[in-house]
Amino acid sequence: MTQYSVKLPSFKNRKVVFLSIGDAVPKRGNRFTQTIARSILALFGWQLVGEFPNQSKMILIGAPHTSNWDMVLGMVVIWALKLRAFWWAKQSLFRWPHGGFMRWLGGLPVNRRISQGLVPQTIKEFERRQEYVLVILPQGTRARGAQWKTGFYHIAQGAEAPIVPILFDYGRKIMTFKPAFHATDNVAADLEYLQSLFVGVRGKNQ
Repeated sequence: MTQYSVKLPSFKNRKVVFLSIGDAVPKRGNRFTQTIARSILALFGWQLVGEFPNQSKMILIGAPHTSNWDMVLGMVVIWALKLRAFWWAKQSLFRWPHGGFMRWLGGLPVNRRISQGLVPQTIKEFERRQEYVLVILPQGTRARGAQWKTGFYHIAQGAEAPIVPILFDYGRKIMTFKPAFHATDNVAADLEYLQSLFVGVRGKNQ
């Protein structure tokens, strides 16, 4: 996918690299909201690099997840790309009075105590919709060394949706979008490969 850079004079001509997304990718927002989001990224020195598949359905997985700031950063990136995406978050974040706003942003509440049925329900959503981009943090928790949950992988298998790994590198302030990966029948090998992409990537709190 094409990359390009912009110069923002208000930030001392700091040069920041962004991605662009293709016509097939579901979009949301406008030039104004995109400029605001890109300005925020520029202010804090973040760059978006790599490849973004020009497809209407996919699962984006982000790691390492070590801070609540990961979600804030992710939302800014979504608006910077003008991407229409949905994302999982713990149910407690959707309480009144901000629950409606979280859903408007694309949030989908998940009850961690009752997670049965989430995978088949999500697969049905992929089948029902013509466009669907889902963002999942496979670690599920901010605890260091947390094991990946495999729900995203089984959804990708069932929905035949590509997996796009996203590296949150706070050390270099670079968010890297890796090439789309298609699940095979070898679950162990696939997970080992995906996790290997994140080795050495520095989270905010590590």
